[in-house]
Amino acid sequence: MGTPDLAPASVILLLLSTQLSLLLPGASAGTYWGDVEVLKQLKNALDPSSVSPGSCVASWDFAAAADPCDALFSDKFTCGFRCDATDGSGASRLTELALDQAGYSGPLAAVSWDLPYLQTLDLSGNYFAGPIPASLSNLTQLSRLGLSRNSLSGPIPDSVSSLSSLGELYLDGNALEGSIPSSLGNLTNLTRLEVQSNKLSGELPAALSSLGSLLYLDASDNAISGELPRVLPPSLVQLTMRNNALEGQLAPETFQLASSLQVLDLSGNRIAGPVPSALFTHPSLQQLTLSSNGFDSIQSPASLFPESELIAVDLSDNRIMGLLPAFLAGMPRLSALALENNEFSGMIPTEYALRAAAQPAQGAARLERLMLGGNYLMGPIPGPLLGLGQGGGGGEEEVRVSLAGNCLYRCPARFFFCQGGDQRSAAECKSFFGPVIP
Repeated sequence: MGTPDLAPASVILLLLSTQLSLLLPGASAGTYWGDVEVLKQLKNALDPSSVSPGSCVASWDFAAAADPCDALFSDKFTCGFRCDATDGSGASRLTELALDQAGYSGPLAAVSWDLPYLQTLDLSGNYFAGPIPASLSNLTQLSRLGLSRNSLSGPIPDSVSSLSSLGELYLDGNALEGSIPSSLGNLTNLTRLEVQSNKLSGELPAALSSLGSLLYLDASDNAISGELPRVLPPSLVQLTMRNNALEGQLAPETFQLASSLQVLDLSGNRIAGPVPSALFTHPSLQQLTLSSNGFDSIQSPASLFPESELIAVDLSDNRIMGLLPAFLAGMPRLSALALENNEFSGMIPTEYALRAAAQPAQGAARLERLMLGGNYLMGPIPGPLLGLGQGGGGGEEEVRVSLAGNCLYRCPARFFFCQGGDQRSAAECKSFFGPVIP
């Protein structure tokens, strides 16, 4: 009998490869063809002139033999995505698609987005335009969606609300219009929602109160109107809605229920009425910014020494009248207080001056920033501040104080806290107080 012919080397290698893929569950069969197709669609959707040499997408060479998920020793497919999962056939699957901020431009709607294993999609800091495609609903395992700082337009589609695993949603810095959809209340795993710097309007939907995991909400620099919802997510740590068109009054119960809140910024709106005392006795609030609204008074808490975590309070540029609230000087952690450009009157409490002059009560922080300019405060400058202005007990380099633009008896410019504007004229002060200035 003759010796049988040896099988060609290529056939042997193919058999060995097949046997290894059957014996080793983790063995890869290459990138799944559908995931490769999505990468091709994305590259083809880009304006070729926006794909600069050295960028991630420039290394995506589908004409080469390199496999996208297995190009460790190749100069192809060098960045822009990750493959950390395999499917039942052993094929590698895309789990992250995060492009560099290289100035890519093109429509996202030209991509099918059929990537069922994708967990992160981040296209931030580019020039993608057009609407947010409804096909993003295909990303069923997505936990982070970053489309910040692009040129996207149109509404926020309801399809985003079907991404039940979504934990972070970044849509800020685009040209999105319409209202924030109530359907976002279905994203029960959402911890961060950023939609600032768009053209959004309408009211902040009350349905967002059902987001029991939401920690951060930023909807600043839009045209959102109406009143702040009476119920906020109880988990909320930071709420920022500056520079919108919010109106009405703040309900005290809103902040009593949001017991985890640490940062509240509602500046640059049209909110009126009193500043609720609940904000000054809140168990966790540290930063309160309500400047540039229409507040006319401050509700004082029951105690002159409220238990408060507030570190910074900014109520400047409102229409608040009356005496400077004594309780503000009794908040132990307060180190920055801005009450400029209101209609406060009366004398500056000595307690304010002592806190600014590094002589606070035991355990209290120093008022390193005390801004009282642009009011109708009268009388003499408190003695502790005079010493501060002459260099005693710390000076301008340690504390910032402003008393300009009031009705103080004397406030010469040699004191740093009197600089920045003259005191009001006697005629202006008399017009405000009446015929007799106390």
